[in-house]
Amino acid sequence: MTPIPIPEPPRLPFIGNIADIDAENSIRSFRSLAHRYGEIYRLSLPGASLVFVSTRELVNDACDETRFKKVPNNVLKEIKAGLGDGLFTANLEAPSWGIAHRVLMPAFGPVGIRNMFDEMKDIATQLALKWARQGPHKRICATQDFTRLTLDAIALCSMGFRFNSFYSEKMHPFPDSMTEFLLETGRRSQRLPLPGFFYKTQDAEFQAHINVMRETAEQVLKERIADTDNQRKDLLAAMLKGRDPVTGEKLSDQSIIDNLITFLVAGHETTSGTLSYAMYRLIANPEDYRKVQQEVDQVIGKGPVTAQHMTKLPYISAVLRETLRLDSPIPIMGVCAIEDTLLAGKYPVRKGEFVNCFLSMSHLDPAVFEDPLVFKPERMLDENFNKLPKNSWKPFGNGARACIGRPFAWQEAVLVLAMLFQNFNFVLADADYELAHKQTLTMKPDNFYIRAMLRDGLDPVQLGHRLAGTEVPSIKRKVPVADVTLTSRTQWKHMTVLYGSNSGTCENMAQRLAMDAVSHGYRVSTLDCMDAAVEKLPKDQPIVIITASYEGQPPDNAAHFVSWINSLESNQALRGLQYAVFGCGHHDWAQTFHRIPKLVNRRLEDLGATKIADIGLADAAGEDMFVSFETWEDDVLWPTLDALRAAEGGESPQEMKPAPLKVQVSSMRSSLQKNDVEEGKILATRILTADGEPVKKHVEIRLPPGVHYRPGDYLTVLPVNPKNTVQRAMRRFGLSWDSTIVIEGAGTRLPTNELVPAESILSGFVELAQPATRRTILALAEAATSKVDRDALKNLASDGYDAEVVTKRVSILDLLETYTSIELPLGSFLTMLPQMRVRQYSISSSPLENPSISSISFSLISGHASSGRGEYFGVASTYLGGLEPEDRLRVSVRPSHAAFHLPSTPEKTSLILVAAGTGIAPFRGFIQDRAVMMESGRKVAPAVLYHGCREKGKDDLYADELAEWEKLGVVTVKRAFSRKPEESGGAKYVQDLLWADRGHFLSMWRNGAQLYVCGSRKVSKGVEKVIKSIRQEDAKSRGEDLSDEDVQKWWDESRNVRYATDVFD
Repeated sequence: MTPIPIPEPPRLPFIGNIADIDAENSIRSFRSLAHRYGEIYRLSLPGASLVFVSTRELVNDACDETRFKKVPNNVLKEIKAGLGDGLFTANLEAPSWGIAHRVLMPAFGPVGIRNMFDEMKDIATQLALKWARQGPHKRICATQDFTRLTLDAIALCSMGFRFNSFYSEKMHPFPDSMTEFLLETGRRSQRLPLPGFFYKTQDAEFQAHINVMRETAEQVLKERIADTDNQRKDLLAAMLKGRDPVTGEKLSDQSIIDNLITFLVAGHETTSGTLSYAMYRLIANPEDYRKVQQEVDQVIGKGPVTAQHMTKLPYISAVLRETLRLDSPIPIMGVCAIEDTLLAGKYPVRKGEFVNCFLSMSHLDPAVFEDPLVFKPERMLDENFNKLPKNSWKPFGNGARACIGRPFAWQEAVLVLAMLFQNFNFVLADADYELAHKQTLTMKPDNFYIRAMLRDGLDPVQLGHRLAGTEVPSIKRKVPVADVTLTSRTQWKHMTVLYGSNSGTCENMAQRLAMDAVSHGYRVSTLDCMDAAVEKLPKDQPIVIITASYEGQPPDNAAHFVSWINSLESNQALRGLQYAVFGCGHHDWAQTFHRIPKLVNRRLEDLGATKIADIGLADAAGEDMFVSFETWEDDVLWPTLDALRAAEGGESPQEMKPAPLKVQVSSMRSSLQKNDVEEGKILATRILTADGEPVKKHVEIRLPPGVHYRPGDYLTVLPVNPKNTVQRAMRRFGLSWDSTIVIEGAGTRLPTNELVPAESILSGFVELAQPATRRTILALAEAATSKVDRDALKNLASDGYDAEVVTKRVSILDLLETYTSIELPLGSFLTMLPQMRVRQYSISSSPLENPSISSISFSLISGHASSGRGEYFGVASTYLGGLEPEDRLRVSVRPSHAAFHLPSTPEKTSLILVAAGTGIAPFRGFIQDRAVMMESGRKVAPAVLYHGCREKGKDDLYADELAEWEKLGVVTVKRAFSRKPEESGGAKYVQDLLWADRGHFLSMWRNGAQLYVCGSRKVSKGVEKVIKSIRQEDAKSRGEDLSDEDVQKWWDESRNVRYATDVFD
């Protein structure tokens, strides 16, 4: 076979490809280059040539130890300055490596690892008790605590030294020096080739950190040598007493110190990363989480975890294997060519050239792993794991230089997961957290916070007994402090409010319900996400659950709750519970409309709970959801709960009102300082449409540090209200432009008990344009001093509500301006308003172009207000439309549905992209992604874009860019022009274009193309209708009779398999 040249990015003089690598996150740069150039590429750095391979086939060939050997790369050479000739950094030929390896191998055998179990468990117990004592609402930085755990465990087990990291906020200096040392080694390996004096300060700090590590190890060694009575049989004892069976030599003190530091560095970093990633993956995948917990409950039960359990937890082992496949803490394994050779018989590699096996990519090889980006522990159960092709899973390295501490790390990880999942339930502290990676020597999740809630009704004392295997005191129900009296005859009754919410709507409703509860004599004892209530539903108070569905799936913070209730089998499991459910949804998703709230409502009843009120359902396509919720509250929920109070002998409180927010106004200036890490910056803006056309804009944004995305994902934006709307509110309440206020009260997300500008609150914290609800209109009627206004408002809240308020989107502010006799305090006004919500836009760029920059494409919404009060301005589009380069804004990235991403085999899988208007946004990102690949020399399968526009040259968005990409062969673009269909072959809309081109569509579909649709619901339905007609016509041409029911079934079964949609209004 003729050798194939290895692709290389363009180089710069002297520095080669250094500019292509992010010094803070080189792995992200390497991954981006792999997407650009494919399975192999070469980088040139000062003094080194590096080849990166990203498929199982190439990694397998590089693992041939007759042709490739492990040689410390640039980073390991820098690490060697601190670790010396330890097992991790010494050359294979170095005598010290061979002696240490042979002396220590027995210590890492089954007996040696088993003997370390009790001390491992001691440290794991410290972690569990810390989390228990901190309580269920504590934000826990999982990576930090797992690092404390693994560092303390390796220090205690290997050398009998206690860092006691869980007993002090300020840790021993060794961990801090070690962290700084590792960070600097990465930076040093990517330095520009400048004279040494340029790095004098950094070098001095680097050496100081090395001194701390070596002095600590030396102190441990000296203390052990001095302690002649010490009978420990740990790694330090093995190094002091053991002799090499080949040479008969003992390890030198220098070699012992080198390896002590090596154990501390390498022996904790990877395991803490693995545990952190495993925790994230399990929380993100409730069904797998439940299987882990079920395995632990069946194997270990309620007793202490023992060494005998370690081999009886196959599912936890599978979870760890799958975690290491997706998130290997060591993402690269480096080898060096012994002689000139051909990788996989086709790519020439020179003698002495480094070959980096890029495990972060080869572990995702679609030729080996089906759905490679999906977390599937079942594929890693022993039988399946043993069938994997050779060298397709390499997190512990290869051959003679594979990780010697693998058995230690495995026992520790299994023990910790078993202990934690036996005794705790977990939720994300930030429900919208998306996995981000932090790179030092290894990879770990960044800013990963969780909450830990004890199971089985345990308290920390009882947990301590369980972990120790001593008798657990009987669990006594805690008696609450005496209820606070409302009046001489009425007492508070407790209730629980739970929500499942991604966008914040259901959470907002839950907060509103908690505030309303006061006026009915109820105190909300628990207001939390549904996941926090797993195994903890109270039976002594009513429970109200408010949740949505997302394409038939539960919200992120309700998935574990749904998995839990589905796993319960006894029809008496929840007997004694009293509950009510309210659900949100959109009727256009007919198959999954309200699926989750209905499932929860039915399932709780099936499990023996008592439904105290009929389910309430809101349809986002119909009446405003807040209106539907308040109607359900007033007409169904509160009458039921009031009757429940009366039935239990309580008296309903009379004429109680929720305590309004108190607002003090001042004319002093102040400002709110916002140092938000999720702050982005506008880089460029441009209008995409011609003059006279409805404005559509393109905005480019520099993302916050550490934020990454894939083509097809969303950018969420936290907007501010339009300036003219804010000015209207300030005029109505007599506020000057520099007025400041102090808000006093509870149960609000507004900043309280501090001086803040009134304009800041009205701009960024509340939704001023939200349509008024029936209840708020009635409250305004009570506050009106004019009978005419009062009667008019009461009519609006009843007969005129749908036509005059909902249809015209009349806000509270509109009503305050119309009915001037309303005397409403500012605090009451703020109480009526929902908090500002984020808006979501499809990202219209590819990270291959620049991973730190994303763009969005949107329509500017404005026009005459239906309410009759001036102009209407869309909140988010007006905000974004007014931003200029260098302006700052609050953003984050949210993933789209898993199916709405590019296929993992771009060379093989064709794309059919269908969009109208700004629905082209994600497809610009798709096409740009493939364009970058092609410009880098990579081949991609054909793609066709069908785009619905109004008129050529007017709103055919990104026409010039798409024309250039067409020339490159990246995509074929076909447009429908609704104003001039004669210019698009008679096709007026994009679905007409699809029908006219159905022969091409069918050809691509039969060859395995993936279909993506983005646009309004009307577009989506139109495309669906056309494609079903194409399918029926095709079947008829082949003599088949495909009924409407049959074709609908085919379409439904193809969803998120062969096609994916992203629909907006």
